[in-house]
Amino acid sequence: MKDGAPRMGLHSLRTHKSAENLAREDQLAWKFAEIAADPVAVEDDVAEMIVNRMIDNAAVAAASVARRPVASARAQALCHPYRRGATVFGMPHSTRVSPEWAAWANGVAVRELDFHDTFLAADYSHPADNIPPILAVAQHCGISGHDLLRGIATGYEVQVNLVKAICLHEHKIDHIAHLGVSAAAGIGTALKLPIEVIYQAIQQALHVTTTTRQSRKGEISSWKAYAPAFAGKMAIEAVDRALRGEGAPSPAWEGEDGFIAWMLSGPEAEYRVPLPERGTPKRAILDTYTKEHSAEYQSQALIDLARRLRSEIGDPRAVESIVIHTSHHTHYVIGTGANDPQKMDPKASRETLDHSIMYIFAVALEDGAWHHERSYAPERAARPSTVDLWHKVSTVEDAEWTRRYHSRDPQEKAFGGRIVVTMKDGQVIEDEIALADAHPDGARPFERPHYVKKFLTLSEGILAPAEQQRFLDAAEHLAEIPADGLGILNFTVEDDRLGTHRPTGLFEWN
Repeated sequence: MKDGAPRMGLHSLRTHKSAENLAREDQLAWKFAEIAADPVAVEDDVAEMIVNRMIDNAAVAAASVARRPVASARAQALCHPYRRGATVFGMPHSTRVSPEWAAWANGVAVRELDFHDTFLAADYSHPADNIPPILAVAQHCGISGHDLLRGIATGYEVQVNLVKAICLHEHKIDHIAHLGVSAAAGIGTALKLPIEVIYQAIQQALHVTTTTRQSRKGEISSWKAYAPAFAGKMAIEAVDRALRGEGAPSPAWEGEDGFIAWMLSGPEAEYRVPLPERGTPKRAILDTYTKEHSAEYQSQALIDLARRLRSEIGDPRAVESIVIHTSHHTHYVIGTGANDPQKMDPKASRETLDHSIMYIFAVALEDGAWHHERSYAPERAARPSTVDLWHKVSTVEDAEWTRRYHSRDPQEKAFGGRIVVTMKDGQVIEDEIALADAHPDGARPFERPHYVKKFLTLSEGILAPAEQQRFLDAAEHLAEIPADGLGILNFTVEDDRLGTHRPTGLFEWN
């Protein structure tokens, strides 16, 4: 199956009344538990991509290690030392904390800059958010790199297939409801847990990670980075409970008072969830893609287009208006369709600017580049020429771009848009782009050298050169790491490079 599509079936998912007594074997949580427990091997190209995403996560975590939200999460984690435990990005390898808290700290570090991988379909996701909780448990339990690879492959498989089938956004549910499930399943695979245990953990994780989308609406705060870390932390706690023989709300999706009936489209709704058949290699990670730019994924292609248009437009001050014709998702989440005045506010938070395609396109057009720090600096957002151009940008939904956004055909799927620039002299400049340059089908698909370059660039001045190389060597030999050896998949930062933020709270650590 290496050169072909994996064998997939479609699971019909709907609400069942309690009196129907839906058999466990017919519940989605059980189906996912069976997939997690399937001892299928990880294929070579999948293993290679997992290593790429390990490097990618470490790159963005290194770049964010001194930021206040990351420092806060790290400080919280360090209040929970544990003899075996798991490592925390930035700290010595010998510093160990309880695995759920390591997942918390590392998950925030990975997510803070909105700069790692993505998958978009019926809903959207950042599947590499699965890696911190699965890795933390793997370190704590002393398993091998081979078993970690299997767990991460499962995490991606479950999350990608949920995202293909179920839209959370239309019901204003945050996408971490899919992540808690996938992380629990991935941990189950890595630890070779029984189906029954994984089944209960998956349901518990779904139940406690269903939160609203306000975390990505209006005045967006640091919780945007914390939310996936919370899902990973809850997944670990769900596995712990299930291992002790405790059950979960069941059936979590299909129950009369369950997820579908009250959180999604209601008792009459039916979803079709793709599931790999037994014995089928888990290849969903190959459907995902990373970011070249530190911004929301729908902006990736449009940043590339802005850079391309810069020479043709010339002086941005000569622009009268810019209209971005794009998908429903882009228009309503990061465009003017969101009706969020904060998206046009020069004093908005970094997290809000990251979700404003109007701001992003204006800066990319002026600078011809995008930087994970400089492009969001308060003085950059307040620059008068930028504010003027920014407020000339608007978005509209285009039915064709929406159709392509949701297309299952890889040749049609697109996350870009068409740009119409009207100049003050009446000249109209138009161009369009379907995919970001770094997308697997884009102009410059990301491969191992690109991931390594991203890591070296983002960690420069933060990690010592020897530590950069040591981490890369460890990651690239992930499959060969023996039991009890996964602690090397961490990076250490000198204290003076961890920044000046030393947030205090209820608890302190020494």
